[in-house]
Amino acid sequence: MRKFTADYIFTLESEPLKNGLIVTDNEGKILAVNDSFDEKDKEIEHFNGAIVPGFINAHCHLELSHLKDKIEPGNGLVAFLKDVIAIRGKESKDVQKAIQAADKEMWKNGIVAVGDISNTDITAKIKTQSPIHYHTFVEMVGLDPAKADEVMEKAIATANAFDTSVSLTPHAPYTLSKALLKKLYNYCKHKVNPISLHNQESDEENKFYRYKTGEFVKFYEDLGINIDYFSPLSKNTMQAIVPLLPEMQRILLVHNVYTSLKDVYMLRRFTKNIFWCFCPGANLYIDHKLPAFDFFKQSDYPITLGTDSLASNHGLSILEEMKIIHQHREDFSFETLLKWATINGAKFLDLDKELGSLAVGKKPGLNLISNFKNNHLTEKSTVKKLI
Repeated sequence: MRKFTADYIFTLESEPLKNGLIVTDNEGKILAVNDSFDEKDKEIEHFNGAIVPGFINAHCHLELSHLKDKIEPGNGLVAFLKDVIAIRGKESKDVQKAIQAADKEMWKNGIVAVGDISNTDITAKIKTQSPIHYHTFVEMVGLDPAKADEVMEKAIATANAFDTSVSLTPHAPYTLSKALLKKLYNYCKHKVNPISLHNQESDEENKFYRYKTGEFVKFYEDLGINIDYFSPLSKNTMQAIVPLLPEMQRILLVHNVYTSLKDVYMLRRFTKNIFWCFCPGANLYIDHKLPAFDFFKQSDYPITLGTDSLASNHGLSILEEMKIIHQHREDFSFETLLKWATINGAKFLDLDKELGSLAVGKKPGLNLISNFKNNHLTEKSTVKKLI
């Protein structure tokens, strides 16, 4: 048994506890949450700062970990994609070591669950061995409608290689067809299959869908891929794609850097189970731009946080993602950001019965946030995993 107290305990089940007490067994299962404690109890571990639940990284690409510091930042999404394609296979040395190091980095940074994008099964073994809860989204890339069957079959075969939780997902609007979405829709009728879709990470996506112009046309030309079959839809990507996504599935829309207020309002017409995901570190790395956070105040859908990959970020830390948002938007309270970093992600991954908040019976992990002043993060705030 272990007993923890700190200046504040954020349970996310009630108001923050000032000098409260968390009691766990030796494996981290919470046995008690109290608003006071016996100061004579010598078994209590005292900390300065705030105790919070373990973090949930809703969006990551573990298999790209070997590309850290390999891609020049600030050149935009299309240039980033070209660089990934060009060097991904060439920089294949020590891929497994990089994946393993990234997994350990996330655990050290207090991350207890990850929604991870995979194009291959290269991360399967490490995920099975890791203390982190992983859900793998096997990513389908296929703009050509004639290849929809082939793309689905390959994704299903890859998914079967994982012993951990797994589902199929389309990559992004600029790499999918209506035929592929129709097949996914039918596939989802018979099973639980959460979806994680890159959404409006670049305004070039919207140009491509509305007018078939912009950098993505040149992108496919440079790859030698004929896209005569693609016709512009005179709509933003979200307006075109969301109506085609499966019903009754949890759907994560990731990045949303160029999502408009009209796009946000448009979602009210549907009954989809939508979650938002922000990856501010990656957005700044790739395009020096952040989402219009105010727009999402008009949405009732939960917000989550992700790190994206080490190809597009300097580290894998949810606390750092929180700090970036706080630096740009001090009006968001710490507790609001904490919900994005914990319970909302746990709900998306269907892990909220065990993770995401501090309640008796749960085993969410405990993180200590230091250099925490007046209920706000600071530039010096750090995270330490307690259990």
